[in-house]
Amino acid sequence: MRGTMARQRRFLAIGLLVALLVAGVGSYYASSHPDGLEYVAGKTGFLDSADDPVDTGSPFADYGTKGVDDERLSGGIAGVAGVGLTLLIGGGLFWVLRRRPAPQRQD
Repeated sequence: MRGTMARQRRFLAIGLLVALLVAGVGSYYASSHPDGLEYVAGKTGFLDSADDPVDTGSPFADYGTKGVDDERLSGGIAGVAGVGLTLLIGGGLFWVLRRRPAPQRQD
């Protein structure tokens, strides 16, 4: 049982490290071109008719970090923050919704 738990924790730690590396370092090499939806909207002529997104005031709006001038570093920080927030929210939901053993009846 102990060996299984240690392997699971090691697997999760490696998975988290890979996710952080992809978000933080991989984003450095991401394309600066618009994503697919923005590209099609620009090609078809309706890009300017879009409303402002609701996340405009967010510190991580538009795949960047407010206050960081280096565009690539800004994207990396936003990616790492996204991984952290996803881990916190997902882990919190799993913790709240986890199966608990049925209470033992005392006769």
